Amino acid sequence: MKNAPARLMGAAAHRTMHAMKPGIALKFFLAILLAAAVAAAAMAVATRLSFQWGFLGYLNQVDAQRLDELAARLATEYRRSGDWQFLRDDYAKLRALALPPPTIPRLALLDAEGRTVVGNPELAAEGAVKPIVVDGGTVGWIARAPLRRLSGAADVSFQQKQLRASWLTAALALALAAGLAVVLGRAFVTPVKRLADATHRLAAGNYATRVPVESQDELGRLAADFNRLAETLERNETLRRRFMADVSHELRTPLAVLSAELEALEDGVRPLTLESLASLRGEVNALGKLVGDLNQLALADVGALAYRKQTVNVVPLVQQALESYRERFAERDLAVETALAGDARIFGDADRLVQLFRNLLENSARYTDPGGRVQIALRREDGRAILDFDDAAPGVPAASLPHLFERFYRVDASRSRANGGAGLGLAI
Repeated sequence: MKNAPARLMGAAAHRTMHAMKPGIALKFFLAILLAAAVAAAAMAVATRLSFQWGFLGYLNQVDAQRLDELAARLATEYRRSGDWQFLRDDYAKLRALALPPPTIPRLALLDAEGRTVVGNPELAAEGAVKPIVVDGGTVGWIARAPLRRLSGAADVSFQQKQLRASWLTAALALALAAGLAVVLGRAFVTPVKRLADATHRLAAGNYATRVPVESQDELGRLAADFNRLAETLERNETLRRRFMADVSHELRTPLAVLSAELEALEDGVRPLTLESLASLRGEVNALGKLVGDLNQLALADVGALAYRKQTVNVVPLVQQALESYRERFAERDLAVETALAGDARIFGDADRLVQLFRNLLENSARYTDPGGRVQIALRREDGRAILDFDDAAPGVPAASLPHLFERFYRVDASRSRANGGAGLGLAI
């Protein structure tokens, strides 16, 4: 009793730890949400980079068109002045000619010999260069450096608005993914929880538990497999209970007979004679045979029944089993007809096969009407050896055929154990 509080505290701690563990629904939700967050972030970053480089490319294309216009205006001014002296070191006039926009920091004007008139001379090496043509001759060159980053206030403001819109779109997509994760998580987890609850009921012994099969996917197949397992367990439980009831009933009868006869001997009602001892011996033998049969069934159920298999000829085995029953057949005036020509070699256990043949012959000896016949024939079909055991009336009703190999099953339930046995021969 001293350890009871410790066990209770341990069980409570186990339940607390189990409750603290995230469930499959939360894991499923977080997995989808994390995947959606990564996808949204990647989409936002990709959108930002794509927009940035695309917008810069667009502005550079606009600048290239304006460079053509600027070259035309410079040609007009050159034709009017006759040289570049009007622009030499005059950034203000070049800026006026370049408007809009004022891109003078990225412009350079070179004369026909390539000397810098105004602007940065290094731009001719890295930017786009446009010739200035006057009356069919090149009088100079206008160079423009490519735009590498946004500098105008309007351009930067437009870019920021687009980036905010992309992040807002990503956030909305993430929220939508979270909602879908909740819906999909419930759709996925509900059958799993239902199956888990059903498993707990099944483990508690409620073998009538079933789960609905609502799909054809892996969860649907799992539910169908669970139902088949539950059906098997329910059938086995039914057989076990019936088996235990049959065993207790079968054991009760010989024990009751033994107890009654012993009491009669003790009370002097029945004298102790060889006949009374033989009767007791018969009941003990019947009880021992029943226990032995049950033991063999138990060994067969757990796969522990010993076999010594080898290549054997079944014909001598049938004849061996038949010889042990000829006297009984003669007592009941049963004619035996055999058609066992040739050999039939199979891979099997000779002792178990003889036991099988004797069980069949025992049924014929018990239940065939006197004056009847027993026929045993060997035939071969598709590489197989088939033994036919056929006896005379009374036959087995068609309704009883599916139950012949069930334990403790008797075609005629009214038969006594002395005449009908325990109903284990065919089951064995």
